[in-house]
Amino acid sequence: MITKPLLVIGVVLMSSAVLMLTAASTRAEPGFATGAKHAASTLHPVLLSSGLEGASGSALGPGGALYVTEGAAGRISRVDPQTGAKTTFATGLPKQVIPLGGAIDLAFIGATAYALVTLVGPDVGGSAVVGIYRVDGPQSATLVADIGEFALLHPPATPFDVPTGLQFAMEPYRGGFLVTDGHHNRVLRVRLNGTVSVFRPFGNIVPTGLALAGNTVYMTEAGPVPHTAETGKVVSFGPKSGVTEVASGASLLVDVEFGRGRRLYALSQGQFPEGGQPAEPALPNTGALVSVNEDGTFAVIVDGLNRPTSLELIGDTAYVVTLGGEIWRIDGVSSGD
Repeated sequence: MITKPLLVIGVVLMSSAVLMLTAASTRAEPGFATGAKHAASTLHPVLLSSGLEGASGSALGPGGALYVTEGAAGRISRVDPQTGAKTTFATGLPKQVIPLGGAIDLAFIGATAYALVTLVGPDVGGSAVVGIYRVDGPQSATLVADIGEFALLHPPATPFDVPTGLQFAMEPYRGGFLVTDGHHNRVLRVRLNGTVSVFRPFGNIVPTGLALAGNTVYMTEAGPVPHTAETGKVVSFGPKSGVTEVASGASLLVDVEFGRGRRLYALSQGQFPEGGQPAEPALPNTGALVSVNEDGTFAVIVDGLNRPTSLELIGDTAYVVTLGGEIWRIDGVSSGD
């Protein structure tokens, strides 16, 4: 059952879609180490778990486990990172209305889980509230921030088709969260008292994944359709600083994470289909896990991934969630450092 406090309130058509490797000359910003220059596919992903329904976001949580959102099922699953064993952590979240959305990401503040729910409102044929929900128990969650209502009252400067937006990733920040909206081209700040504000607006760059280092935000940009490698970037910025390009040259980037030794890694969903429509995923088996080089390029660690959506790192091991409901384990990602 979803309890709601007293708050007001086919395929998504987007001028800038969500959900994608060449080179650039910009140098990486100080504050993290550069990645190893692995030859592509020298490491071998191993299937850890499968059968997730509408898998998208992930987080590391209590007990060192992986927690993964399943938008089609309105569920969060707990996955043992060693054995792949799945257990249900929470159910009853709003489900997908279209083949995208529902519970799309999650994050923990202490031992409390929060789920980011998107594309479930009346503007896409649903009847639920777009926003952040606190998980109170195995079958109970409470809406803490109505992002959909904020979006309706404060539309972006860039063109859009979905009034409530398409929120994609969340990251804990100063007792609340930062949230990317890949359709409305901005990062939101969401406080636990329900207050929503625009943290950083952008042009049509399609912000996706987030990682934090102190007050510095690292973010992936998928770039506008057709999501070319030239527009796939990792950038950084702070609450009062400008945007700095950290690396570019990976197509349809969807996530960024820090690994061992503060090395920065990113996840490319892969090659966008020629003539593809907004919100269409990359071609199958064209995704890659990459690391950031000092010269602002990416080094391919593993390629041939099948439409990955989310990345977590534990020590030398990467865990990649895919649209097909799988989790792949990749050992030794920083062994060449």
